[in-house]
Amino acid sequence: MASMRDIKRRRVSIQNTEQITKAMKLVSTVKLQKSRTKAENSKPYFNMMYQTVSSLLARSGNIEHRYLKAGDSRKVAVIAITSNRGLAGGYNNNIIRMVMGDERFPSDRTVIYSIGNKGKDGFARKGYEIAGDYPEVIEEPVYQDASDITKVVLDSFEKGEIGEIYLAYTTFKNTVSQVPTLLKLLPVEAGEEGQGERKETLMNYEPNEDLVLDQLVPKYMSSMIYGALLESVASENGARMTAMDSATSNAEEMIEELSLQYNRARQGSITQELTEIIAGANAIS
Repeated sequence: MASMRDIKRRRVSIQNTEQITKAMKLVSTVKLQKSRTKAENSKPYFNMMYQTVSSLLARSGNIEHRYLKAGDSRKVAVIAITSNRGLAGGYNNNIIRMVMGDERFPSDRTVIYSIGNKGKDGFARKGYEIAGDYPEVIEEPVYQDASDITKVVLDSFEKGEIGEIYLAYTTFKNTVSQVPTLLKLLPVEAGEEGQGERKETLMNYEPNEDLVLDQLVPKYMSSMIYGALLESVASENGARMTAMDSATSNAEEMIEELSLQYNRARQGSITQELTEIIAGANAIS
């Protein structure tokens, strides 16, 4: 059985840990309120952007454009959004496992554009090539960050270094629910338009489809990446708040159990001392 000194030392250590987890929970709660508002306010725009582009392409007929067909390269690019810090439950590992568990992304044919140090470290350990590293972007995402990343990835696509582009991020549902999500960005896939025998009017492009798509697709990709960044920041703070709340609850239970053990040990020590005193008094008399 552990001594009273050992129990007391362990209890003090857990109490210090509890103070840290409480503080981290409060910080995450404040950050969550801000990031959640941004994500919820921007979500309708990005959903509409995705639906509009898919609908537009579905009514465009058989257009030949480099952004609408896979490149010649067998390599696939994944823009993976994680965090720079841990202590967020399974938030980071869920993204890594989702990508690794998909047969489309073998390590020898997949390049990672990492946003967040945790994703970069995790994929690098598994043998994936890290083609881009943007840890500072996830701290305070702005649209220009998404636009810059889009330019880099599109440049690799146009050079024939990669044939497809995917986006891996975490969708924010609510405080306790965050869903790992995989979205194909390029080649852009057309959605389904029309029902039954109803035919939609084909889209006309002015001055021509090449010029329009050259402008539209990069903006579409930037919007999708920026929306994913906002969703991921909210998800990270929600996951960390939940994890720290759980850690605090566990610490409180452990402190309560150690306090009980300490009281039992103290009671046993007092009983033993009394027994020794009584035995000594009887021996003298």
